Amino acid sequence: MAQAAAKHGENHAHGHDHGHHDPQEMKILGFWFFLISDVILFSVLFATFIVLRDNTAGGPILSDLIKMPGVIAETFLLLTSSFTSGLAVLAMNQGKVKQLINWLIVTAVLGAGFLALEIYEFVEMVHEGFSYTTSAASGAFFTLVGTHGLHVSLGLIWMIGLMFQLKKRGITDVTRGKINVISLYWHFLDVVWIFLLSIVYLMGVM
Repeated sequence: MAQAAAKHGENHAHGHDHGHHDPQEMKILGFWFFLISDVILFSVLFATFIVLRDNTAGGPILSDLIKMPGVIAETFLLLTSSFTSGLAVLAMNQGKVKQLINWLIVTAVLGAGFLALEIYEFVEMVHEGFSYTTSAASGAFFTLVGTHGLHVSLGLIWMIGLMFQLKKRGITDVTRGKINVISLYWHFLDVVWIFLLSIVYLMGVM
């Protein structure tokens, strides 16, 4: 009887272990669902822009407003920030907290530079008469590019918060998971920007 009871206890404990989920794994899984929803969101916005980009209502045409030197500078800053975020993950895997924070700072500065150029681009377009309410084309443009910019802004706020956590707690299982997730998020934003560069800007000037 004692052996049977012990065996039953072991089976119960084993079953309990199988029912237990790692919180970090669940968070990463939840983040993947978030990314999938974002892919759907951007797909809809891209499709809307493609359909409406010629509906200028007699207003300015996007191709006349695009300044490629500024776009190239934005691309350089964002793609470089993706590289530095990878270096941050590498530093984390090596257990180097100071280097990790430094690379995150560099990534955030590059991201902020990207946003500054994008805001400047928007202001210039508005001065040229190409505002959000000018036409269906302008509305689709500002919604699509602005949504990406909003995601970059949220990523920067998130990154700065992680820096404070790392300074206070160092590299733990929790902070390690968060760094992996923010790096994945940042790479995703770079992929979206490549599509923006190709569909909105390069096709726009052709």
